[in-house]
Amino acid sequence: MSVPTLAEREQALDELKEDIQASLGDAIIGSTIDRGELTIVVQANSIIRVLTYLRDDTNCLFTMLVDLCGVDYPEREHRFDVVYHLLSVRQNQRIRVKLTTDEATPVPSAYSVFRSALWFEREAWDLFGIFFADHPDLRRLLTDYGFDGHPLRKDFPQTGYVEVRYDDEQKRVVYEPVQLRQDWRSFDFLSPWEGTQDLLPGDEKAPDAPKSS
Repeated sequence: MSVPTLAEREQALDELKEDIQASLGDAIIGSTIDRGELTIVVQANSIIRVLTYLRDDTNCLFTMLVDLCGVDYPEREHRFDVVYHLLSVRQNQRIRVKLTTDEATPVPSAYSVFRSALWFEREAWDLFGIFFADHPDLRRLLTDYGFDGHPLRKDFPQTGYVEVRYDDEQKRVVYEPVQLRQDWRSFDFLSPWEGTQDLLPGDEKAPDAPKSS
C-alpha cells in the first residue's frame, strides 16, 4: 500500500471539512487546515452533537479522544478555549475540535460520548476552573481539595497563595502563607555581576567581533 502524499492528505482533509460543515450546519463556527491538520471551531452548546457525529459517522469514525485541554486568554471575554483531539484509526486521520467559554458558563461534559473525558475534564477544572456540566465526578485531580485558585490561569500568582510543609511537632502537614526568602530579581545580563561583555578566547577572529572594554 502506497503512502499518501501531503497533497493527497490535505485533499482528504478538505473533503472531510466540507462534509462536516454540510452535516452539522450552524454548529460549526469555522474550520481551518494548517500543516496537515484539520481544526474545527464549534458552538459550546453543540459539542455533544458534534462529538457524537465525529465518532459515529462512517466518513469520520473518530472513536478515540486522545486529549482534552484548556487554554487561557485572559484578555478575551470568553477567556478559555477547550480543545479536543480526536483520532480515527480506521481512517488514519486526526481532528482538533475547539470551543470557547468563560469562567461562569458550563461546558457540556463529553463523558457520555467518550469515557476518557472523565479525567481530562477533571484536570481542566482543577488547573483552569473550566466547569463541565453533567460530569459524574468533577473533583480536583492534581491539586489538594482545599487548594485556592486554578494554577494554569495566566493571572495565577507565580508564588501561589500557600506553601505546604510537614510539621514535626504536630506530626501532620500544615498550610502556611507563602514567605519568600528573598525578593524577586530582575536579571540584567549586561551588568558585570550578571554577565560579561569580555571577549571569549577565539572571538577576536570573528570579522565583526566587538572590541573588548
